[in-house]
Amino acid sequence: MSYIVETMRNLMQQTAFCNLTLGNYIMIAVACVFLYLAIAKEFEPLLLCPIAFGMLLVNIYPDIMMTVEESSNGVGGLLHYFYLLDEWAILPSLIFMGVGAMTDFGPLIANPKSFLLGAAAQFGIFAAYFGAIALGFNDKAAAAVSIIGGADGPTSIFLAGKLGQTALLGPIAVAAYSYMSLVPIIQPPIMKLLTTEKERAIKMEQLRPVSKLERILFPIVVTIVVCLILPTTAPLVGMLMLGNLFRESGVVRQLTDTASNALMYIVVIILGTSVGATTSAAAFLNLDTIKIVILGLIAFAFGTAAGVLFGKLMCVATKGKVNPLIGSAGVSAVPMAARVSQKVGAESDPTNFLLMHAMGPNVAGVIGTAVAAGTFMAVFGVF
Repeated sequence: MSYIVETMRNLMQQTAFCNLTLGNYIMIAVACVFLYLAIAKEFEPLLLCPIAFGMLLVNIYPDIMMTVEESSNGVGGLLHYFYLLDEWAILPSLIFMGVGAMTDFGPLIANPKSFLLGAAAQFGIFAAYFGAIALGFNDKAAAAVSIIGGADGPTSIFLAGKLGQTALLGPIAVAAYSYMSLVPIIQPPIMKLLTTEKERAIKMEQLRPVSKLERILFPIVVTIVVCLILPTTAPLVGMLMLGNLFRESGVVRQLTDTASNALMYIVVIILGTSVGATTSAAAFLNLDTIKIVILGLIAFAFGTAAGVLFGKLMCVATKGKVNPLIGSAGVSAVPMAARVSQKVGAESDPTNFLLMHAMGPNVAGVIGTAVAAGTFMAVFGVF
């Protein structure tokens, strides 16, 4: 009888119920909210589902992120090995290759002025940088936090790892991906506040056709120019342009299909679950996390506002030929931000079609955020 009692006691002590803290239960609840948003509301489910599930796993079974040094048998937890691929900047770079293979750069090539809108939307990054400094973060931590303003999860992970801010990587990545998912909620009020009904209804001229030669030369030229000026951007910009070259060359369809489908989704699963698994209660529930979430929201709002305001300036300069709404797509959430520009514009005029015009600033924003990350790395002497 005593053997049975002892066995049952040992089994009970091994359950998670005996080991979880209040913080773990809070994070489990947060993970369930994220799963609800992903499944019921369809807010970027490809991102939120794996992130939320990783969050759920690590707060039920913390050892799933155990490092080799912490283990008794020299073997780390499953998601620890996934996470190493984030730290080594492998997964963010592969994500960029997949994005390049999936995305049509034609609207940006057809309207090079879109680069200005993409650049304007990066204002949120530098606003967040100085805000983070004011809140007590050191310069490298502030730089890692500020990239959230570009609404670009892979770049946020890449820069945090390169600057040695692994302690902040979890909150930074979760904040960046959360704001990417919440673009349809956060952006429209800002866009409507800064524009008039007449401006939102502006119809833009159809973009000129882009030749195959232009499409092939664009990724090659951008890689050469950007990487010569900022070599530190090569892992991100280089992979983005390589993926697009696969797409536009027309001679490597197998590579295009693999990069934009199978490989992309495998990487999203590994990256998402490992990012979610960095949000243990001990690492996530602290004052720095609250600061990061607030700074990220402010940065994202500032970036959206700056893009719209610059769009208004271009509208005036072109005598009403540019719809200011496309400026909000200058953040890096591809293609969600461009879809939001289309949706808000269609609310003012159902016949208005802004999607392809907004894709120009959207693609420019991806490049701009990578350049901003490379600039920070160059400033701090990190390669």
